[in-house]
Amino acid sequence: MRIGIIGYGKMGREIEQIAVDRGHEVTMRITSQNVKDYNFDTLKNVDVAIEFTNPDFAVNNINTCLSADTPIVVGTTGWYDRFEEVKQSVVENEGSLLYATNCSVGVNLFFRLNKYLAKVMNAHPEYQVSLEETHHTQKKDAPSGTAITLAEGILANNDAKDLWVLGDAHAKNQLPIHAHRIEHVPGTHMVHYASEIDDIEIKHTAHNRKGFALGAVLAAEYISGKKGIFTMEDVLFN
Repeated sequence: MRIGIIGYGKMGREIEQIAVDRGHEVTMRITSQNVKDYNFDTLKNVDVAIEFTNPDFAVNNINTCLSADTPIVVGTTGWYDRFEEVKQSVVENEGSLLYATNCSVGVNLFFRLNKYLAKVMNAHPEYQVSLEETHHTQKKDAPSGTAITLAEGILANNDAKDLWVLGDAHAKNQLPIHAHRIEHVPGTHMVHYASEIDDIEIKHTAHNRKGFALGAVLAAEYISGKKGIFTMEDVLFN
């Protein structure tokens, strides 16, 4: 399979290494220095594109691929306020999009565990739940897309909470998310249930970018030849 990488930085290089190891060929590498080369002509040599840039560019990158009939995997977060617009573009172009708040296989297993724990803890209102996430200082959005997905998993299964907030909670119905930005931290997420008697925590710590890169390549393999909108749930559990 011919893979195009949109955002050829540290993550892009990890994706290339894993893609090559799995027998694929990287035929397009787009950075801020050659962004003019990201066009229909270069996309003709791409079977699936993988996008890791930033929220300001993600939607335009998605639309360019959809217009060129190139399936795209999007690991960028922070653009979901425009999701309905992108969804319509997928429909109009009969395209293929796989978007992920986190491509890591381990994180997606963590998402499942989080939902299960939230269901169990719903019967124990004496525990107060909170979220904490830590990322490198280059990450633009806060809270992270991963933290938001974790929060949504809790809200869907906890009768006491119906709204997440960044920072401290000021009402019983609010789920607090505390976000930290520290140099050289790939990503750490913790779900914390606290009571007067004890605490219960589940935690995912990424040691490097390889887990995210592997998940992105698995996602590219999955959507090749498919049409529609997909997530890592489809890749791993369907």
